[in-house]
Amino acid sequence: MPLLPNRAQASRLTDLLFAGRFDDLHRPWTELLRREIFRYRDGMSPDARAELAYERLRIVNRSIDSVEDLVTDTSRLVALHEWLGVVDGTLTTLATVHYNLFLGSLIGLDPHGKVDRTPFTTLRQYGTVLITELGYGNNAAHLETTATHHPDTDTFVLTTPSRDAQKFMPNTGPAGGDKTGLVAARLIAQGQDCGVFLFMVPLRDEHGPLPGIRIRALSQTPGSAVDHAITSFDHVRLDRSALLTGDHADLAPDGTFESPIRNRRHRFLRSIHRVTTGKLCLAAAALSGARATLTIAVRHAHRRHTSAPGSPSHVPVFAHRGHQSRLLAATAGAYAATFLMRDIIRRHSDPDDPHPIETEVLVPIAKGWVTWQARDIVTECRERCGAQGLLSANRIVDLLTPIEGAITAEGDNLVIWTKAAADLLTGRGYDPPEPPRARPVDPGDPAAVQDLLVHHELTCLTRARDRLAEPAADPLERWNHAVDPALELVDAYVTRRAAEAFSAAVRRLTDPATRTLLEQVLHLFVLEALTAHTGPLLADGHLTADTVRALPETVERLRTRLAPHALTLVEAFAVPDTILEAPIATDRYARTYDDPHGPWQSKPSE
Repeated sequence: MPLLPNRAQASRLTDLLFAGRFDDLHRPWTELLRREIFRYRDGMSPDARAELAYERLRIVNRSIDSVEDLVTDTSRLVALHEWLGVVDGTLTTLATVHYNLFLGSLIGLDPHGKVDRTPFTTLRQYGTVLITELGYGNNAAHLETTATHHPDTDTFVLTTPSRDAQKFMPNTGPAGGDKTGLVAARLIAQGQDCGVFLFMVPLRDEHGPLPGIRIRALSQTPGSAVDHAITSFDHVRLDRSALLTGDHADLAPDGTFESPIRNRRHRFLRSIHRVTTGKLCLAAAALSGARATLTIAVRHAHRRHTSAPGSPSHVPVFAHRGHQSRLLAATAGAYAATFLMRDIIRRHSDPDDPHPIETEVLVPIAKGWVTWQARDIVTECRERCGAQGLLSANRIVDLLTPIEGAITAEGDNLVIWTKAAADLLTGRGYDPPEPPRARPVDPGDPAAVQDLLVHHELTCLTRARDRLAEPAADPLERWNHAVDPALELVDAYVTRRAAEAFSAAVRRLTDPATRTLLEQVLHLFVLEALTAHTGPLLADGHLTADTVRALPETVERLRTRLAPHALTLVEAFAVPDTILEAPIATDRYARTYDDPHGPWQSKPSE
């Protein structure tokens, strides 16, 4: 097994993985995060870790020329999250809340700058967002917190009317200093429920929570030091400037409410529009953590030695097919997820996107798929590193909890996939692919196997539509008939889109050797994705019995060809050692645990 990557090939792959923008979009963050303040620290209490994360965010903030430009540049903001995701999960959460949710919402809903943003762009005050309530998560459009308008003073009174209306899990704790929140509350004007809007509410200063605001710490989240809390409001009076309506509503001083958007839920979705960008930020952070763990696990597998059958000498763990197969499959998945993310970020950032509804539907689907892929990759890498993978110093286990958080944040994955399943079935933002020519496909043909992904997707679509058409007593029962095959459709659709983004990236390579290597990674990704679906593909005539039997051999041949290139493939992720900081990923592994006073340090007495 080679112990050095092919750096020329790795450089070409890096350029492709980062869409040709590593130097201008990503390298500045990697240079910043090399500083001592961002180095891994062991043995800190959760409170100390929380304060460190806020201090780190201030360092990041001081390095930004224009915070407002960062917040409004999706590509740059996502790139920041990619590298924070490798360094500190708590810091990543603080950054996405402050930059994306708070400042992004403030800029979008106060485009003329009536609210002074300076305290937040300079981080003299930290901005947080309070949407989810104890009893209302993904159904936040129905939340209970109220902001009642009083026309005699043209002010609002913010109230938590019930136990279920307490704001759940915002980072409103004492760490980080003064805080202000954007609070989602139901606007009541002239006795009318006008729907949910965001209100800017000062929450705490150096003395603690402000009058009328109750903040109670939640229990610790293992692996995270975010100061999550449960927050409520006892008749907190707000002035007119607190209401942020953007261009989609207006409230006159006498309480007259007007909006060009008739549907209250649609008005609410306009208010929380930054959740979509947040899905991209969190998915990118999770995926960067997965790429980092792959770098660690593959390097470790080439350095860690074990016995081999019939051999008197030791061999690298990676020499064992059972070990390399799992890491190569995970690497192929990371490449596919990265190319999918690059394609979606490009589309989301394009003001002239020709298919905006398709992109809108695809973003939450990709968020779910990428974060689930990231968790699977990190879990696999943790296991392949044995007991060393459990040590925080080796980073892997600490990268898992933030991914679990991303799976839940900005919409729980299963819930947003269920909504996406309904979109696909009704044709919202979704045009089914054209059926490929009906013929048995040879899985050994790299170009033809992608046709099998299309066949699988169309089969899922047909099955879900058939189930939806079954008689049912009520709409919920009707949907329950269809939801499981519809969720399979979502998975099939995003897998096919990932393979298409991967294929498009391969076509951009001009170096023949690197292109051949990447074609093999793509081929492996598609075959791994199809393995669970060979039964229906066989039954429908898209595979023959012989090709199904030969599929494991085809996969094994691909793994054999790719194994010598594993170090090159993870080198292309371009994670600097000064950021990675995992002893098992370096040649310094044994020295890390050396004991200067151990008996091996002195010569035996004569």
